[in-house]
Amino acid sequence: MIAAQELHTEFQFPQETDTQLSSDTDVEDPDVKNAKLGKGKGGRKGKKAPGEKGKGGGAKGTGLGGVNGHHQENGMESMTLFEVVKMGKSATQSIVDDWIESYKNDRDIALLDLINFFIQCSGCKGAVSAEMFRHMQNSEIIRKMTEEFDEDSGDYPLTMAGPLWKKFKSSFCEFIGVLVRQCQYSIIYDEYMMDTVISLLTGLSDSQVRAFRHTSTLAAMKLMTALVNVALNLSINMDNTQRQYEAERNKVMAKRANDRLELLLQKRKELQENQDEIENMMNAIFKGVFVHRYRDAIAEVRAICIEEIGVWMKMYSDAFLNDSYLKYVGWTMHDKQGEVRLRCLTALQGLYYNRELNTRLELFTSRFKDRIVSMALDKEYDVAVQAIKLLTLVLHSSDEVLTAEDCESVYHLVYSAHRPVAVAAGEFLYKKLFSHRGPEEEGMPRRGRQSLNGNLIKTTVFFFLESELHEHGAYLVDSLWECAGELLKDWESMISLLLDEPMPGEEALTDHQETALIEIMLCAIRQACECHPPVGRGTGKRVLTAKEKKTQLDDRTRITEIFAVALPLLLAKYSVDAEKVTNLLQLPQFFDLEIYTTGRLEKHLDSLLRQIREVVEKHTETDVLEACSMTYHALCNEEFTIFNRVDIARSQLLDELVDKFTRLLEDFLLEGEEPDEDDAYQVLSTLKRITAFHNAHDLSKWDLFTSNYKLLNTGLQNGDMPEQIVVHAMQCTHYIILWHLAKVSEGSSTKVHTLLLSVTNDYPVSTNGCDYTPLGGRAFTILCDALMIFSHQIVSSGREQLEALIYTPDSPLQAELLNFILDHVFIDQDDDNNSTDGQQDDEASKIEALHKRRNLLAAYCKLIIYNVVEMNTGADIFKQYMRYYNDYGDIIKETMSKTRQIDKIQCAKTLILSLQQLFNEMLSDLGCNFDRSSSSFCGIKELARRFSLTFGLDQLKTREAIAMLHKDGIEFAFKEPSPQGEGNPPLNLAFLDILSEFSSKLLRQDKKTVHLYLERFMTFQMALQREDCWLPLISYRNSLQAGGDDDTMSVISGYSSRSSSIRTKKAKPASTGKRKLPEGEGPTPSHRTAWATYCDTLNVQTPVMMPSPHLTSTGLRDPKKMRPEESYMGVYAMTSEQQHQQLPPQQHHHQTPMDYNRRGSGLMEDDEEPIVEDVMMSSEDRLEDLNEGMDFDTMDIDLPPSKNRRERSELKPDYFDPSSIMDDSVGIGLSLRVQ
Repeated sequence: MIAAQELHTEFQFPQETDTQLSSDTDVEDPDVKNAKLGKGKGGRKGKKAPGEKGKGGGAKGTGLGGVNGHHQENGMESMTLFEVVKMGKSATQSIVDDWIESYKNDRDIALLDLINFFIQCSGCKGAVSAEMFRHMQNSEIIRKMTEEFDEDSGDYPLTMAGPLWKKFKSSFCEFIGVLVRQCQYSIIYDEYMMDTVISLLTGLSDSQVRAFRHTSTLAAMKLMTALVNVALNLSINMDNTQRQYEAERNKVMAKRANDRLELLLQKRKELQENQDEIENMMNAIFKGVFVHRYRDAIAEVRAICIEEIGVWMKMYSDAFLNDSYLKYVGWTMHDKQGEVRLRCLTALQGLYYNRELNTRLELFTSRFKDRIVSMALDKEYDVAVQAIKLLTLVLHSSDEVLTAEDCESVYHLVYSAHRPVAVAAGEFLYKKLFSHRGPEEEGMPRRGRQSLNGNLIKTTVFFFLESELHEHGAYLVDSLWECAGELLKDWESMISLLLDEPMPGEEALTDHQETALIEIMLCAIRQACECHPPVGRGTGKRVLTAKEKKTQLDDRTRITEIFAVALPLLLAKYSVDAEKVTNLLQLPQFFDLEIYTTGRLEKHLDSLLRQIREVVEKHTETDVLEACSMTYHALCNEEFTIFNRVDIARSQLLDELVDKFTRLLEDFLLEGEEPDEDDAYQVLSTLKRITAFHNAHDLSKWDLFTSNYKLLNTGLQNGDMPEQIVVHAMQCTHYIILWHLAKVSEGSSTKVHTLLLSVTNDYPVSTNGCDYTPLGGRAFTILCDALMIFSHQIVSSGREQLEALIYTPDSPLQAELLNFILDHVFIDQDDDNNSTDGQQDDEASKIEALHKRRNLLAAYCKLIIYNVVEMNTGADIFKQYMRYYNDYGDIIKETMSKTRQIDKIQCAKTLILSLQQLFNEMLSDLGCNFDRSSSSFCGIKELARRFSLTFGLDQLKTREAIAMLHKDGIEFAFKEPSPQGEGNPPLNLAFLDILSEFSSKLLRQDKKTVHLYLERFMTFQMALQREDCWLPLISYRNSLQAGGDDDTMSVISGYSSRSSSIRTKKAKPASTGKRKLPEGEGPTPSHRTAWATYCDTLNVQTPVMMPSPHLTSTGLRDPKKMRPEESYMGVYAMTSEQQHQQLPPQQHHHQTPMDYNRRGSGLMEDDEEPIVEDVMMSSEDRLEDLNEGMDFDTMDIDLPPSKNRRERSELKPDYFDPSSIMDDSVGIGLSLRVQ
């Protein structure tokens, strides 16, 4: 037998026994088979001498190399066991049966096939020969296989991609499970097969070769799982046998069968012996494999161990569900790899799902509850989802376990942008707040104000208000939709809560609560009709199934039938509340308008139209008026018979509004009279209504352009027009132009085309004049939209007839647009005057003002991207990248990316121009004798570094752009002579220090050419200078003369991207010394000739280095020295994990010792290493703080006693208690074993 202490020594393969196996099949009935074993009566087999191997029984089998039976029929005589399993063409049952038959004929050959199966499944090209099997020890065989391992690639079967290898992994696991199941009645007890396999897998799992370790750990864990199943069956059989024995013994003497009693006693004894052997096997695997590999350096290996121990605890809870095994899961929940943490949670879910096991989990829950709660905020969304689901199961098992603070930390996740997290949190919220019903609620009606749903809807409203995230009602509804869909679709109860009077003693909803309820009701209706998550959740609309489409149609019909009647009543009640009316008016967009006719609901339609008209007359808020406009637009659908009725009501309303506006405007614009405030208010309110309707409806037949244009011109000429009137007149004119453009695009009359042409010529001038107002931002946005619409893009898609409408802004207009951005966008929060009424210090107003400024910047950046304005105007934008990164960094970076896609060279020239502008500004502020260590100069240099990073790693794609950037930079540096006279450095020479940040982006051959171009501007005396003032020139020349290791790698990367998992040999580092120029090369006679020569070199086909072949080394390659990004403060600060990944391997190996008992500490090393690597994550001296003094041999897998057995009944100690963990007598040691 395998003893625990034998695991640390060399293991000699067992020899064959004298007696051949029984010819009976190994899958007989357990009662019959156990009776044949004769355990304890000489049934144990003796071992032969080494020379007697293979001589018993006249066996002719050749193992799976010459398989018989099923595989021979399919032409697989020469295939190995690995190839048969990999192909997957044969049933696993048949493969195992063939192997068992081969094992019965000659178990040495069959066992050799099985050993080679595990070796080949690891990706090893070598094979164990019969001679090696007979004479070499286990460690020698593994060492030999390690030498023959193919290291050309880091891949092996378990990590290879593709459906074949994915299927192979499942077949591999299934094979092991079926093998143990088929051998569970005799072969696994022969002290030969299982001993050999366990010893082999234990040795392989301790190998430094990752493939061996990964594969053998998976095999050992699956083998353990299969043995746990066998142990469970044995336990059940023992209990049944014991009951039969007790029943027979309790019979009266006359009816008692003594022969049966003896048979039952013998059977129980044999089962007990079998169980003891299974315990020994499981102990060998657990101590030899699991306790080492659950903290392996490879995340996949750790995940396998945790997944399987979860299976053991769930499958055989009597033996494994105790604190001594749960602690491994609890410790590993702190693992730094999300995959491992995820396996911990899924393992625990299987345990908490079974309520019968909850009492055994109480201590574990109390110890690790805080960790599980914190994992709900895990950075890995999959882990967070499973953590919330686990908390839901914990909540389901007991309400007292989670405190109010624990629950609140999950509640707010219903507003998460990640939908799976939000849905899981919604289920948790529903279980906590809505699933408990008191006895007084049993007899309540199903729907209505006094129903159970009515109370639950109130609870939802209270939660929504307490969360103080009122604008996220759609997110809350979406989170609860899957678990509380029936509640959210109870629109009758919602209407009852809004319209019905409260019952005596019932507390009515407050105004704030009614507003929240209406918003939730609208979100629920939208979710039911659109059947997709709100904006910000999910990647887009998905295709609905037939069942979902039917549910969608049924919900829409029901919504229409309910709210066609109730909506007019709701509007009448809340007509003066702008927020409530805005939400209620969105409901008709989700109606099935045909039901108005089929359901004879025309009178309710008339009532709705009257209420909408009253709302338009009462309100001037833009949101309310736009909601009314969209409602008319939804109802005015020519496909339905109600169109005429709605169109008449709309036309009547618009006729009145236009007549009123014309009449008021004539009085308002009378010459010589100053308009009073009442007249201005009337004009403004009417203009707001017309503008809101013109957004969704074509009002061209009312000829509003003349009135609005007259209003704009008068306001611009006199300068005393109220700002709001000017803005809305401009917005209305903008809509007029868009509606005319739509008609022209559809091929309407020439008259419309001519009108639009005249409007376009005057329109930008009129809008440009509004920049002087505080509300000029709205005018700026309208102008940018107009310039985009009437740019050269208007003739795309076959619309060449619109070429006459192209409007190109001239230079003065472009300058005014840019100045507006610089004056109104790039300002500090304290300088923002958009906030009024003393709200400058209000956080919400600051956020709103920032949002407006971002919109202004985005509008202008679109003009740059689409080449409406000159690209070089972007220099004034790009130079603000560092200073305003937190506010506008994403917009500026995206603009740089888009402009580079359009024109790489022009983008590079724009970037260098922005740096030149900043440099000139610094000179004007600090003078020519500035300190290069000043914050201003360092800021420009840092900005240059950031610009350099935006060019990416592929230097071939940006080759010409980078070269042009250096050309412009060199010219700028030598452009101005020294103000101190000849012999002093040029005024802008320090700019070369900034330009050196881009030197790493040059290819090796381009560095040489740029250096030649630099020497064109240098004199002989400059080359000899060594004073501090000449250091920028010296450092820039050095950056161009340095060796090109980085360049070489970048050339390769342009053609072949190589993953970090590829193992390469240690290469001799390239020389980094200065490169000497060849003889005869020097400064060219002229500026033009020098750069012409450089340009010629760019056009020559550059020899490209071929990708180097995969090399075979077990050492790590020393990484190149990289700029430590973490040394730079600001917005690019790296996270701790990113810093960890950039450390050299030596630094990885000397990290702070890990403590499994500390919550939140990192657990494992990064999973990036060569094939041959350090097996464990730390050395012995790093484990002093982790369970000191523990010993592997002090803890055995101890299967629970039969219900009638009295031994092994003492209580287990608390393995989570620190004092118990440190106790030698109960812990599991974690000492290292190094071969």
